[in-house]
Amino acid sequence: MPAPDSQTPIASPEISVRASDRRVRAHDASHYLLVPQAVAEPRDADEVAALFVAARERGTTVTFRSGGTSLSGQGVSGGLLVDTRKHFRRTTVEDEGRTVRAEPGATVRQVNARLARSGRKLGPDPASEIACTVGGVVANNSSGMACGIVDNAYRTIESLSLVLPSGTRVDTADPRATELLAERDPGLLPGLGALRERVLASPDAIARIRQQFSMKNTMGYGVNALLDFEDPLAILEHLVIGSEGTLAFVAEARFRTVPVRPHAATALLVLPSLSTATAALPALVATGAATIELLDATSLRVAQRAPEAPRQIAELDIEAHTALLVEFQADSAENLSSALVAAEPVLADLTLTVPAAFTRDSAERSALWQVRKGLYTAVAGARPAGTTGLLEDIVVPVERLLPVCERLIALFAVHGYDDAVIFGHAKDGNLHFMISEDFEDPAQLARYARFTDDLVELVLAQGGSLKAEHGTGRIMAPFVRRQYGDELYGIMREIKALFDPDGILNPGVLLSDDPDSYLHHLKRTPSVHEAVDLCVECGYCEPGCPSRDLTLTPRQRIVLEREIAEAEAIGDRALSAELAADRRYRSEQSCAVDGMCAVACPLSINTGDLVRDLRARRAGPLANGLWDLAARAWAPATRAGGAALSVAAALPEALPRGATRVARAVLGSEAVPEYDGALPRGGARRPAPGGDPRTAAAVFFPACIGTMFGPEDGGIGATEALLRLAERAGVELVIPQGVDGLCCGTPWHSKGMEAGSERMSERVLGALRTAAPSLPIVSDASACSEGLRSLIAGAGDPAELRVIDSTQFAVRHLLPRLTVTRRLGRVAVHRTCSTTHLGANDDLDALVSAVADEAIVPVDWGCCAFAGDRGLLHPELTASATAREAAEVLAAEADWHVSANRTCEIGMTRATGAPYRHVLELLEFATRP
Repeated sequence: MPAPDSQTPIASPEISVRASDRRVRAHDASHYLLVPQAVAEPRDADEVAALFVAARERGTTVTFRSGGTSLSGQGVSGGLLVDTRKHFRRTTVEDEGRTVRAEPGATVRQVNARLARSGRKLGPDPASEIACTVGGVVANNSSGMACGIVDNAYRTIESLSLVLPSGTRVDTADPRATELLAERDPGLLPGLGALRERVLASPDAIARIRQQFSMKNTMGYGVNALLDFEDPLAILEHLVIGSEGTLAFVAEARFRTVPVRPHAATALLVLPSLSTATAALPALVATGAATIELLDATSLRVAQRAPEAPRQIAELDIEAHTALLVEFQADSAENLSSALVAAEPVLADLTLTVPAAFTRDSAERSALWQVRKGLYTAVAGARPAGTTGLLEDIVVPVERLLPVCERLIALFAVHGYDDAVIFGHAKDGNLHFMISEDFEDPAQLARYARFTDDLVELVLAQGGSLKAEHGTGRIMAPFVRRQYGDELYGIMREIKALFDPDGILNPGVLLSDDPDSYLHHLKRTPSVHEAVDLCVECGYCEPGCPSRDLTLTPRQRIVLEREIAEAEAIGDRALSAELAADRRYRSEQSCAVDGMCAVACPLSINTGDLVRDLRARRAGPLANGLWDLAARAWAPATRAGGAALSVAAALPEALPRGATRVARAVLGSEAVPEYDGALPRGGARRPAPGGDPRTAAAVFFPACIGTMFGPEDGGIGATEALLRLAERAGVELVIPQGVDGLCCGTPWHSKGMEAGSERMSERVLGALRTAAPSLPIVSDASACSEGLRSLIAGAGDPAELRVIDSTQFAVRHLLPRLTVTRRLGRVAVHRTCSTTHLGANDDLDALVSAVADEAIVPVDWGCCAFAGDRGLLHPELTASATAREAAEVLAAEADWHVSANRTCEIGMTRATGAPYRHVLELLEFATRP
C-alpha cells in the first residue's frame, strides 16, 4: 500500500499497488473520488484481522468496498481499499429459509434467489438489489421501497460475525462473545454501557433519539441502539449496523427473513396537485398498501417523453399534477382481493384526474413501475456529457411532506436546476431527487454549496433527516452535529473512539469537523466515448460481467478510459502510458462483448461498443484485409477450421496442444487459439439450399459454428436436430442459396473488422431477401440469432425480415405437433447471453420442462464468455466466468446438460466435464417414436 512516506506495502499476495487496480477501484456510484494507495482482496476474516494489525502499525487507514453502489462517498479511500466482493460471497440458507447467513460480497439479488425456493426474502429491499451487497446493506442500514423501518437491516439482523479494528474476531451469536471481548477489548463493552447510562439520564437526548429514529434515518451512528438494548453486546452489534465501515468489518451477517408475497396489484393514481396527493397519504397508508411512491409534475413530464409511457400519463395535460404509484401485496389471490375491496372507500374519496385501475397483470405492472424506475434513467441520460449526476436522499415526517416538496421545487428554480425531479417513498416521507453538476466549473461548485446549505436548513427545520437510506458518507458528515446537537454528536465521537481508538477505519466518513469536507475530493467525468459518456458508475453492470473476477468489469473499463483521459489532460504521460498498456489485455482482450452489461444498466450502456471500437482502432490494414478475405471465402474457411479440429482430435492431445502453445508464444494469444482435448471434432457441412417459400413456415439459417464444431459424442448437433424435428412435426423450411458461405457477422463485428463486416452483411441481406422475406428467419445457435438481428437492424432493413431463435420457433411451431415419448430426468440448463437478449430464456426453459422431470437453472448462471473465439484465445476467461455456475451444476448431479449455442455448450462442457448439448437435441431424442 505504500504510505505517503513510501513505506513498504503490507506483505500479501492479495494486495496490489498497480496503477490500474487502484484507479479503477477509486470510482464508485458516488460523486467522490479518492485514489487508494493500495487495494487488498483478503480471502477470509483472518486476513482482514492481519490487515488491521498491519495498518495500525504503519498508521495507514482502511476502507471497505464491495458492490460500489453507495451514493454518499463512504466507499472511497486514499489509504488501503479492501475489496470484499471476490472472496466473501458465501450464502447459507437455514431453518427452511427463516434465516440466512451471508457474507458481505453476496448481492441482495443472489441471496434472495436462494431464499426464493423457500418463499422468503431479505427484509431490506433497495432498488440497487442487482448489485448492492450484504456488506453495504449492513454498513448503510439499507431499507427500500417497501420495508420502511420495520424490516430494514437494523430490525432483521440476528447476529454479526465481526473483525474489530484491534484485530479481534467475534461472533455476536457466540455465548462466549462477552467473555472474549472482556479479555481482548476490555474497555469496549463497559464503555458502551456507560454511554447508555448517560443517554438514559438525559431527557433531551432520549427525546431527540426517539424523534429522529421514528422515521428512516441513516445520519450518524444508530444511537437508538443505546435505548433499544440493555445488553452492551447487543448495543455493539446494532451500532455496527449503519456505521459505514467506520467501526468494524462485517465478515458475515445472519438475517431473519420475511415472507415473499407473490400476489400484487398496482395502480398509478394521478391527482391534480401536490397538495391533494400528500393529503391523501394518511388514508392510503392506513389501507396497508405495501408501497406508495410519489412522482411530482416534473417527473410526469419526464415520463411522458418515454415511448412506452402508460396511456393515463401520455394523454395527460400536465400542470401541477402529482402521481402516487400504489401497490398492494398479499400471500394469496383471495387476500389480495380482500385488500383491494377494503381500500375502495379510500380510493372513492380521492380527487383523481383519471379513474384508479389496479392491475395484476405482470406486464402492465412492470410498465407502471418503469415509470418510477425510468426517472433515474431519463434524467441521468439527458444530462450533458462530462457532468456528474447526484441522486439525493432526505426524509421528513409524512405530515411535513407538502411544504418540503414545495420549498424544494422552489430551491431548484432559485439555483437553476431546471431538470431536477422529485420522487420517492411517500409513505415513509422519504424523497429522492437528482441534479447534475460540472465540478470542474467553480461557478457550479459554488452553486452546489449554496444549494446544500439551503437544503440542510429546509430539512432540519421540518424535523427531518438529511439522509434516509443512502448513508451519511462524506456528503453529509459535516452536518451530523447540526442535526443531532452537541450532546449526541459527542456521544457519537466517543463511540468511534471506543471501537477504533487509532482512527484507522474510513476517516472522513459519517463524522467530520471540517464544514467544507463535503466539497473535497469531488469526481470529474471527462468525455471519452459517446457509447459510455453517460455512465454514472452505478455498478449495476458488474455482477453479471464474465470477466469480473479475472480482469475488469464494464464500469471499470469505462473508468479506465476516463482515468487515461484525465492523465493526458494533466500531462501525466507516464501514468497515461501505464494505464494504456494495461488496457490491452485487461479491457480489450478479456472482454466477452456479450452485452449483458446493457441488460443491467439503467441507461442501457453496452460497454462492448466501447471495446469493439478500441479493437477497431488497434486492428491494422493486414488484419482487416485477412478478415475481409475470410468474408469472401467463408465456406472454405469454416470447413478448414472443422477439418483442423478433426485432425487434432485424431492425434495424441499433447501434439496439437503443444503446437498451438508454441504458435501462441510466437504470434501472440490474440492470433492463435489454444487447443485442448475438451474441444470436439469438426462438424458437418451445412445442409443444401432448398424448400418452397409458398408452403414453408420459416427460413432456416443454419449456423456456421455447426460446421466448425461438431456435436458431443453420441449427439447429432443442433442443425440435424432441427431438421428432424421439423420433418417429424410436418413443418417445412426454406434454406437460402449460398448459405454455406454466410455468417451472422458476429466474428467481424466483435473484433471491429469493419470491411469484412460490411461485406458479410451485404451478402447475408441479399440472400435473406431472396429466400422468402415474408417468413421468419430461424437460426439454430442463439448467438447467431442475435447476430442476425443486429445485422438487420444495423442495415436499417425492412421490418419484414424477422429473426427468431430456434428455441422460440420450436416452442411455437414444433412442440405443439410433437409427442413426448420418454421423460429425461433432471436436466441442467445453461441460459446464454444471447437467449437473454432475444427474450428466449423462457422458451429454453419451456422446452426442457416439456421433456424433463426437473429443470435445474443455476442461481449463479451467467455468460460463459466463450464469445465465439474468446474461449479459444483466452481460456482463462471462460474458466473464470463459469466457475460458480459449474460448481452449482456439479452439485446438482443432473442427468442431462443443455444450452442453446454450440460454443456455450463447449464452454460449459469444459467447466463441468459434463457433455452439454443443444436443447433441440434433447427435444429430438425425447420425441423419437
